[in-house]
Amino acid sequence: MNAILHQICRDCAPLSALGAVANYIPELAKADPEKFGICLYTGGGNANFAGDFLERFTMQSIVKPLILLQALLDSGEDAVRNLVGVEATGKPFDAFNYSDQALTGAHINPMINTGAIALCTLIHGDTYEERFCRLLELARQLSGNPELGVDEAVYHSEKATGNKNRALAYMLKAYGMIHDPVEDIVDCYFRACSIRVNCVELANIAFLFANHGRDFRSGQQLFPAKHARYVNAILATCGMYDGSGEFALRVGFPAKSGVGGGILGVVPGRMGIGVFSPALDKKGNSVAGIRALELLSQELNLSIY
Repeated sequence: MNAILHQICRDCAPLSALGAVANYIPELAKADPEKFGICLYTGGGNANFAGDFLERFTMQSIVKPLILLQALLDSGEDAVRNLVGVEATGKPFDAFNYSDQALTGAHINPMINTGAIALCTLIHGDTYEERFCRLLELARQLSGNPELGVDEAVYHSEKATGNKNRALAYMLKAYGMIHDPVEDIVDCYFRACSIRVNCVELANIAFLFANHGRDFRSGQQLFPAKHARYVNAILATCGMYDGSGEFALRVGFPAKSGVGGGILGVVPGRMGIGVFSPALDKKGNSVAGIRALELLSQELNLSIY
């Protein structure tokens, strides 16, 4: 397996020249576009990796499955379904024009910014700082790293420039979908997006979703299997922004990308994958990362379809 990953690394790393790092968050523009790393966990906790698999990067939108999971754990599926829908929007992750009609939960899903911001209100806590701390604790537990933390430089960069996300939150408030102070909600969201991981930790999280919430080390059920199925289904249809259908055809398993360059790949019942390459295509997905997952899927017959 390591030989396969090293060959994928050699084949895919040069593709970074076809993309560009995110620059709408100034701190993300400092990323090295030539970095490439990959890690996968299989049954029994076996890990294989290649390239810059220990390079740290911020989760950005990859944190959305964790926001959804925490909302499901805290408030239940009915509350989640009442607030956000499950259908792909077919629009960019930060789009405004979801519908010509009044905005409702059916127009958004948990894997776009509007949906994730809304779901922060379903996480329990007396303050949004407390809600974020609970989300961070979940990320630490699932990643296997109790010291996982926030990249403060990226967080402050996002907070200083994140006016579009504020506008999305105010749009939610204008339509009565959220009620708490917008600045508190988006601060929780900015911090969540700024959690730093590496490919190993990302693959660990992915494998827990693939293993339906059961920790392969301890055998402990860390979260209900029904929540894993819910999250995986949303990832399959909505996880790669408005490129989700193409990804389903080319790769064929649930995944979530982030503009930090990471992709979390979930192969149900088989493996979890973490890949990192910060050069993005026009839809905000890692160019080399998608190609790596495509090659891996072809080599190991991973498509669930």
